[in-house]
Amino acid sequence: MDKKVVFRGTALPYALLLPQLAITAVFFYWPAAQAIWQSMLREDAFGLSQEFVGAENYLDVLRDPAWLHAAGNTVVFSFSVAVLALGAALFLAVQADKKLRAAQAYRTLLIWPYAVAPAVAAVLWLFLFHPQIGLIGRALNKAGIAWDYRLNGGQAMTLVIIASAWKQVAYNFIFFLAGLQSIPQSVLEAAAIDGARPVRRFWTVVFPLLAPTGFFLLVVNLTYAFFETFGVIHSLTQGGPANATETLIYKTYIDGVQNLNLGSSSAQSVILMVIVIALTAVQFRYVDRKVHY
Repeated sequence: MDKKVVFRGTALPYALLLPQLAITAVFFYWPAAQAIWQSMLREDAFGLSQEFVGAENYLDVLRDPAWLHAAGNTVVFSFSVAVLALGAALFLAVQADKKLRAAQAYRTLLIWPYAVAPAVAAVLWLFLFHPQIGLIGRALNKAGIAWDYRLNGGQAMTLVIIASAWKQVAYNFIFFLAGLQSIPQSVLEAAAIDGARPVRRFWTVVFPLLAPTGFFLLVVNLTYAFFETFGVIHSLTQGGPANATETLIYKTYIDGVQNLNLGSSSAQSVILMVIVIALTAVQFRYVDRKVHY
């Protein structure tokens, strides 16, 4: 019988929460507050002089064609990464859940890529698709397919999407596999007795039962595509060619770190944070309705 832990006072619960609350305050709330304040200032590159301009930085950002172009790239990039990473992970999880010899070894190998840093993952894909030294890149050129992601914007976007999705597949795989293993076998056996073939069992029984896991991963993958793919883009294309792979997070870096436009960069980071919060809220408001827990 499970025992319920009851605290006699409030000191110990608050003490246990204090480290996490401190980390959240120092590394999230304080930088967020600083970004909001700095987004309403215009200052020189060295921070020696400041001028309060209110919402002027936000208006300049929203009127900037380059920012709107980066926003369009972000929509395509984020949607593609989420769909590709979720689809590939679900397929691999379904295959790994089957009764196979050495299945545990396959599952372990499929989890390993999650430990690879984004910059390292980008280098791995660079050595595969580089037009001169890459195995696949050279093969494509020898086959008569003009491949050079450094000059072709569509090819560059395709490459960063594949590299970013590959990095996230392992994370999705863990959750999908856990979700599959939590489905009672009796439910699947009942569907089989009713005459449902494997494909029909998957779409009518397995997939609906995985809906909560899939919804959680959808939110996580979109957040990942918005924020955590900077290393992949920076290592592979640096936003090029001709800003074809410049997303919102990368443009924030370019304007803030390289161009030293701190007010505009801070405004962009605040706008990006608001977009992600709003997108998450919309998902919970509308997509969550179709999820059965």
